[in-house]
Amino acid sequence: MYPDKNPETDQNLCGDACGTMPPCAPLAVPYVPFQQTGSKRYAQQDALQNGTLFPGLNLPFHAKSQAVKALGGPLAELQALEFVLNELGLYLDTHQDDKEAFTLYQQYAALEKQARAAYEAANGPLTQSATANAKSWSAWLGDSWPWNYQEGGDK
Repeated sequence: MYPDKNPETDQNLCGDACGTMPPCAPLAVPYVPFQQTGSKRYAQQDALQNGTLFPGLNLPFHAKSQAVKALGGPLAELQALEFVLNELGLYLDTHQDDKEAFTLYQQYAALEKQARAAYEAANGPLTQSATANAKSWSAWLGDSWPWNYQEGGDK
């Protein structure tokens, strides 16, 4: 019962309802599975495509779209590395003593740094802060943007 509701005038406020949702109905019922230390992991491209690094968290709530275009190229590789870093970071937030996962995080961070440097050397900066390493601000404004995909390449 809500404290501001009068039980005498608002009958069955939280009871069964036919065709309408009572005001006290939950919008969602969250379920978060407990992750074990040393959980199995997907390869980085599989992690990006599945939306999780960990197969144990890949719950079948939504059907995969068959129309999703396969990712490829240097930008997709960089996105996959960044995704894995984010997933490992979230895992380490709750498993801070997992030395293997932290070592893996460090390795992926080094790979991401190399991939980002290579991508930006070939295609220009991905963020405004990366422009600080450029010769001028026109590197940010003048080049095409990474999401301006054209057939035949990443740019």
